[in-house]
Amino acid sequence: MPVTTTRTIYRRILKVSMPLVASLAATTVMEFTDRLFLARYSLDAIAAATPAGIMALLAMTIFVGTAGYVAVFVAQYKGQGRYDLIGRIVWQGVYVAALGAVVLGALALRAEDIFRWGGHPEVLRDLEATYFRVLCWGAGIHLLGAALGGFFTGLGRTRVVMLANVTGMVVNIPLDYCLINGVGPFPQWGIFGAGLATAMSWGVITLILGLAMLRPEHAGFRFRSDWGFRFRLWLRLLRYGLPSGMEFFLDILGFTVFVFVVGRLGTLELAATNIALNVNALAFMPLVGFSMGTSTLVGQAMGAGRPDEVPMVVRASLILTFAYLGALSAIFLLAPGPVLYLFQPRDMDPAAFAAVAEMGRVLLMIVVAYLFFDGVSFIVYAALKGAGDTMFVMVSRLGLVLAVMVGPLVLGVWLGLGLYYFWGVSCTFLVLLSVVGWWRYRQGKWRNMLVVEWTRPQ
Repeated sequence: MPVTTTRTIYRRILKVSMPLVASLAATTVMEFTDRLFLARYSLDAIAAATPAGIMALLAMTIFVGTAGYVAVFVAQYKGQGRYDLIGRIVWQGVYVAALGAVVLGALALRAEDIFRWGGHPEVLRDLEATYFRVLCWGAGIHLLGAALGGFFTGLGRTRVVMLANVTGMVVNIPLDYCLINGVGPFPQWGIFGAGLATAMSWGVITLILGLAMLRPEHAGFRFRSDWGFRFRLWLRLLRYGLPSGMEFFLDILGFTVFVFVVGRLGTLELAATNIALNVNALAFMPLVGFSMGTSTLVGQAMGAGRPDEVPMVVRASLILTFAYLGALSAIFLLAPGPVLYLFQPRDMDPAAFAAVAEMGRVLLMIVVAYLFFDGVSFIVYAALKGAGDTMFVMVSRLGLVLAVMVGPLVLGVWLGLGLYYFWGVSCTFLVLLSVVGWWRYRQGKWRNMLVVEWTRPQ
C-alpha cells in the first residue's frame, strides 16, 4: 500500500474540493446577483426574498441532504472497489428526490398560510408567498441534481459538478435580470421572475449531470440495468442520509426563526440583516464545498480501511479553509462600505439607506467574529458524516438549535430586545457548535463506523 504523505493529502483535497468550491461559488454568485437585482428593483422585494428563500431552503434541506448523501455511499464503495453497486445507490437517491418533489409541491399550495404565521406586513407576505411557491415547484429538479451530483462527488470527479453549476450560473444571471426587470421581450415579473430564473438554472444543472452520467466510461456502474427500487438499500440511505439532511434542516430552522424574529423589529432591521446574510453567503457556500470534499476523502479512506488518513485530511482542510476565511474577513473589516452599498435600492433615499448600511457594518463585524468557528464546525462535522456518524450530527444540532438558538431568540422577543442581541445569539450558537463538533471528532468513535456493508478492502 503506498504511503500517504501530507503533500499527497493537500493535492487530493485541492483536486476534489476546489471544483466543489467553484461550483458552490457559482451558486453563491447566482444567489448574490438574484438578491442584488431584487434589491435594486425594490426594498420590499429584497426584504421578502431572504425569508421566503430561507423558508424554501428549509423545506428542501431534508431531501437535499438525504439525496446528496449518496456521495458518501459512492465514496465508500469506491474505497472498497465495489463499483458495480454504485449505480444502484444513486438510483435510490433519485427515488428520495421524487418523494421530496411530491412533498414540496404540496407545501407550495399552502404558501399563503405559511407566511401569514410570520407576522410580516401584508405586502411582504404576498411577495414571500410568490417566491416560495415557485421555488418549491422547481425543487424536484434541484433534488434530482443533488442525487446525480452525489455520484460525481463520491467518485472525486468534481469537475463535472463544477461545469454544471458554472453553466447554470451563466444561464441564470442574464435570465434573472431580464425576468425581474422586464428587459426586451421578457415580462417584468419581479420576485416571481427571480424564482423562475433560479428554477430554470436548476434544470440546466441537472440536465448536464444526467447527460454526463450516461457517458460510455460509466457503463461499469450499471446505471441502465440496475435502476430498480431496492427497499432495504433505500432504507439504509435514509438511515444515514436522513440525519445528514436533518442537520441542514435544523441549521436553517434556527436561522429561519432568526430572520422572522428580526422581521418583527422593522423593515430597516430586516433589510440590514438580509444584506449581511447574503454577504455572509460568500463564506458559507465555499465552506460547504470544502466540507463536501472532506466527506468524500474521509469516505474513501474509511471504505479502503485507512482511518489513519482521516486526521491528515481534516488538518489540511482546516488550513485551507482558514486561509480563505482570513482573506474574506479582511475585506469585511477593511472595506465593508463598497460591499454593503451594492445592495442600495434604486427607489430608496440615500439618507435612509445610510441607516441600513450603518447597521450592516456592525453585523459584518459579528460575522467576522464567528467565521473561523463556522469553518471548524463545517470541516469536523463533514468528517463525521463521511465516516457515518450522522446520528450524533443530528442529535447535537437539535440540542444546540433548541437550547442555544431558538430558546434565546424567543426569550429576546418576549423581553423586547433589539437587533444586536439576536445577532449575538446566532454568533454564540455557531461558536458552541464548533466546540461540540471538535469534541466528538477528538473522541475518535468514527474510526469504527461505515455506512456500506463491511468487506475486506481490495
